[in-house]
This record gives sequence, C-alpha cells and structure tokens, in this order.
Amino acid sequence: MAAVAPADARPGPFDSAEQGGRVVRTELGLVRGDSHGAYVTYEGLPYAAPPTGPLRWQAPVPAAAWQGIRDATRPAQRCVQMPAPGTGVDGPSDGGTVVGSEDCLYLNVTVPAAKPVGKKRPVLVWMHGGAFLGGSGGDYGAERLAVQGDAVVVTVNYRLGIFGYFGHTALGTAPPFGLADQQAALRWVRSNAPRFGGDPGKVTLFGESAGAISICAHLTSPTSAGLFQSAVLQSGSCLTSFPRGALAPGTPAYEPFATQTEVQTAGAEAARQLGCTEGAVNEVLTCLRGLSTGRLATAQLMQSFNRPAYGNRLLPVAPDEALRAGHFHRVPVMLGTNHDEMRMFVGASLAAFPIRTESAYRARLTEAFGPAAAAVEAQYPAARHGSPALAWAAALTDRSFTCTTLGAGRVIAARAPDLPLYAYVFSDREAPVLAGLPTNPGFPYGAAHGFEMPYLFPSFPTERPPTGEQSALSDRMIGYWTTFARTGDPNTAGAPRWPAFRVSSPLGPSVQSLASGRGGIRPVASAAHRCLFWDHLAKRAAEESVGP
Repeated sequence: MAAVAPADARPGPFDSAEQGGRVVRTELGLVRGDSHGAYVTYEGLPYAAPPTGPLRWQAPVPAAAWQGIRDATRPAQRCVQMPAPGTGVDGPSDGGTVVGSEDCLYLNVTVPAAKPVGKKRPVLVWMHGGAFLGGSGGDYGAERLAVQGDAVVVTVNYRLGIFGYFGHTALGTAPPFGLADQQAALRWVRSNAPRFGGDPGKVTLFGESAGAISICAHLTSPTSAGLFQSAVLQSGSCLTSFPRGALAPGTPAYEPFATQTEVQTAGAEAARQLGCTEGAVNEVLTCLRGLSTGRLATAQLMQSFNRPAYGNRLLPVAPDEALRAGHFHRVPVMLGTNHDEMRMFVGASLAAFPIRTESAYRARLTEAFGPAAAAVEAQYPAARHGSPALAWAAALTDRSFTCTTLGAGRVIAARAPDLPLYAYVFSDREAPVLAGLPTNPGFPYGAAHGFEMPYLFPSFPTERPPTGEQSALSDRMIGYWTTFARTGDPNTAGAPRWPAFRVSSPLGPSVQSLASGRGGIRPVASAAHRCLFWDHLAKRAAEESVGP
C-alpha cells in the first residue's frame, strides 16, 4: 500500500492534473504522482478495497478514503499469479514463495504534463493479458500513448487464477471476480477521469490476449453498459478457442469461458483437496477463506481457475452465444491479430515438445483435428512453411486466432452494420523478440503473439531495440489507437487510410496490415489464412456433434 502523508499535509501549488501539477484530488483523497518531464504518472491508486479475509471471493467493494496526500510514485504489488518463466520459482505452496499479493486492486494513470487544449482528453483503459493467470498493469509504461496521443492512459490490476475465477455452491451465482474488478476500475475511471484531465464520456477499453477476451466479456455483459464508449481487442475475441493438444501434447481443448456449474464442480474438488469439506456450505467457505495465500496459490489450483464463468448477473450467457444473438453493446470496435500468433506458444515449448519431423507434425495434427488431420495437412504442408514446426504454428494461428477474430468481426458487422468496425493484422515479421523467449534455430518468431505490445508500450522488454522503421510503425500505431479512442475511427491526417471492415467482403482488402517499411501499412485480403477452410471444418464438426 502506498504511503500517506500526515493529515495536515497540503497539496502544494497544484491540485489538478489539468494544471500540470503532481497532486490530484481524487474522490477518495489527494494523491501525489511523479513528474517525468513530458508526462506525469500516478501509480498504485486503489479502486477497490483489498479483497482479503472475508472479502476473498466477494465482488469488489469501494476502497476507503484517506487523509493527507497519498504517495502515488510506484506501482502496487501485482495480483497473486503464476511465476513467470525463468524466475526459478516452481510455484508457491504453504510456506513457499508467493508471487504477488491478494491486496492488489490498484491502477496506474499516465497523463501528459501539458494542460489539455480545448476539450478533455480521451481515456484509454488497458487490461493486460496473461491467460487470467499472470500479468500486471504496472508492466506497461504508457508514456508514449499519453504524450503522442494526447490521452489519459489507465492500466489495471485484477484478480487472477483461483483468486479471480473460483466458484463454489456456497458462493451461488457469484460473478467472475476478476471481471467484476475490471468493472470496478471502469467505474473509478468514470468518477475520476475529469480530475486527471480525461473525458469520462470517451473511455476506450483495450487489451491483449486475456485482456481482449475480458473486453469481449464486457461487450456482452449487461452490467458493463455505459462503462466504456469504444473497444480494442488485440489477439483475442469472443470466438477464440484452441483444439486439443494446441499448447502441448495431452492438453485439452480450450474455451475461454466456463459454465457456472463447471466452475462450481471444480471448486468443490478444490475444497476437498484443501480439507474444507466438513459442515454446512457457509462453513466450507469460512474454512477456505481462512487458508493462507500460499495454500491456494499452487500451480495446480491456479490453473484450475482461469476461465470466467457465465450463468450469472455479469455474464448471463456465454459471450460467443451473446455475440451471435446480437446481444452486445453498440460501441465502435477495433480488433485484430498478429500474423504469426502461435509461434510464441510453439517456440516456447519446442525444447520440451519438439516437432522436427513430418511424422511428429502429423501426430500433433491427429490429436488436434482427428479425422480432419489429413485435410489440415494438405492446407499446411511442412514443405511450404519451411519446417514441420512452422507449419504447425501456421495452422494453429489461423484456426485459433486469425479466423476466429475475423469471424467475430463478421458477426458484429452483420448484427450492427452501421457500427464503426475496423480490423488489423500486425505483420512486422522482423519485430523484436520479447525478452525471455528461448532461441530455436530455424524457427523465427515473426510477428508472434504479444509482439505488437512494444509498439504501443515501447518500454515493454525486448531482446533488442526497434529499428528506425519499426519506431515509425510504432508512431503510426499509437496514432491509430489514440485517434480511434478520440473519434471512434482510427484514420488520421497524414497516415495511410484504414478502411472499415465489411461483412459483404470478409476476404477482401478491408483488414489493415501493420508492418514496418515502405508499403507496410495497407489494406490486405485475408484469404491467405484459409478462413473458408476453417469455417467449413467448424461447421462440419458442429453438424457431427449434433448427429442425425
């Protein structure tokens, strides 16, 4: 928790971000940020009370007000999560190392130091990725978005794993707590944005991977109505899914959302494993809430609860069903993927699960696609892609990311044809590799999952700095994203035109390619991703599951 100055402390010469000062009066009290020349950061601001003790597995409740000036010069702890690869931490257990804290419902605000000219600034609220198991708002330095885009940028922590997505009959139809946290953060933004020079009527929700899937949830959640006015989904959509064995041999098929019953059943099994089974259901919950953070933050338990449940007030139905039925908020949407999404997942696992031969490739295809494996191989022959591993990554990229995202775009366009809708593919095939990924000879990462993030958050760690052309692409992307936040349309003077996505020509040139170099930013067709093939395969699988 950030320090608070004595009650008799005074805010100093400024009490508003609009005036360029470091002290801002929020609805809960005064906060002092950190000046960095062209921008000011306010970090570790509480948007809800610590979800600890009796508040564990409760919807977020308002944070308490404070006296004096709260220090806001450093981020709060990240939410309890799975250790990052390479940390040397095997995963916490009782008495072991816990990564993060349950007291983690904080956010960070970055604003330009200059006073806004004319209208209030648009507000961009970032939901981080990490499979609902890892990540933190503090990992993302938003200074370039704020200064170049003349915007207020907010990055958010939210509960993860068993702390964010646990279910049990004792909790009834409680909402997914991590998504409820995000809604609480958005309500904080609505109340406090003007105090930082932001427009509460121009809030753009944007996120990547699990963050994008979260935004899909909010697009279809009745309780998110009015909390944001536009949305950007990066590498995740309401239709995202993975086949069997996609992440590693033996892993089950993955759908990002679970039924309330599935989560409650998993919760009952977790309670049994933890020894909390005696007495009435409320006594079971008391037992579970009395356990240490370390007892709960094991790899097995965290990974058992990383799918938000539907069948509750926040998500009455599955988001994909809601989207197809047209039950989504009518706000401008921008959505897209990276050209080589699955190379990040495949490359990270090649040491443990190599795919060196065509027979190994066929074995993975058979596990994932069963009788359709030969048809998939015909579309993605190893010889055409340079290696069996690269062919496997290409097939999964199209199946799980590109075509599902374009499919979600087609659904939105069909249900709301007048809605501003824009699609992109990040195609910078020489993008800097994210720090910490292993090197695999003969397996370039290309434009893999997450590789667009340093172009929006340039301090995001990579193995090398960007080239001059890549920095220019970063400038263009920041311009597109922040212009979209301001107007609902990414097009801005001096930038290559970005056409709206249209359902009438889903394979036509209405997807904006974002790549460095001359001609790298242009509309392209998506036929190279073989979405018609995957659509046909999905339709046939659905028909077979129904039976005669």
